[in-house]
Amino acid sequence: MSPNSRYATCAGYEIHYTEWGAQDAPVVIAWHGLARTGRDMDELAAHLAPRWRVVCPDTLGRGLSQWSRRPQDEYRLSFYARIAADLFDQLGIAQAHWVGTSMGGAIGTVCAAGLFEPQLKGRIRSLLLNDNAPQLADAALARIKAYAGQPPAFDTVRELEAFFRQVYQPYGWLSDAQWRRLTETSTRRLGDGRVTPHYDPAMVQQFTHHDNDYRIWEHYDALDIPVLCLRGAESDLVLPQTTAAMQLRGPGARGQLQVLEVQDCGHAPALNVPGQLQTVEAFLLAAERS
Repeated sequence: MSPNSRYATCAGYEIHYTEWGAQDAPVVIAWHGLARTGRDMDELAAHLAPRWRVVCPDTLGRGLSQWSRRPQDEYRLSFYARIAADLFDQLGIAQAHWVGTSMGGAIGTVCAAGLFEPQLKGRIRSLLLNDNAPQLADAALARIKAYAGQPPAFDTVRELEAFFRQVYQPYGWLSDAQWRRLTETSTRRLGDGRVTPHYDPAMVQQFTHHDNDYRIWEHYDALDIPVLCLRGAESDLVLPQTTAAMQLRGPGARGQLQVLEVQDCGHAPALNVPGQLQTVEAFLLAAERS
């Protein structure tokens, strides 16, 4: 099954998304990580599409979505939540389940809590955090801050693919075809003809101007929905002590949290192999039944 490529105007910006499955099926929002695009969710969306309507946005400043005109103010979780709220309304989505990798999980958390966008409260039925938590490791955040604002450029796409294979090795196993698609769906050509990752380098201002943007315990504590946290067993971003703390508060204290470790992965599992796909679908089916 192939996706439909579509555009919507959200919070004053053109936002690109791919859409899979039938319009009248239960909805899953699948939101990508920090420097990635919605096409990272292709395997998951294709797996879910026979039963679900799957919407995979490109975040503002990533992929084919428009870049921010005010990066210091708009590359942050509160503005991403505003975009998500508009996307729900534009697409006529009354309720949805949310699968978010890394940053996409944080966006899902603040959307589900409804503290930034109260109109979303109650519209997200379940939340899957793919190597994301309400507090991230300081050392890993410092590493991200150091590289994200200065994406490298290469003469050829094959060189960029080799770079992606190195830096995204923690994703776990990907086939050669998946590595090639990951590269080709997240590449843009610069004015000098070189190629670079397809995102706005100014998005790093989320870290330089909003130091605590990913410290979202208040939002996590407000969740009253089923939550599944998939932690890459070798992740340096989501630490075991953080998932232990999650078990003691918010949905964890209410018996609504599951934490599963994904072996042979760091940050973040690619959600592209049968075991991971089946885990995600089983969680969604259970949440849909409840």
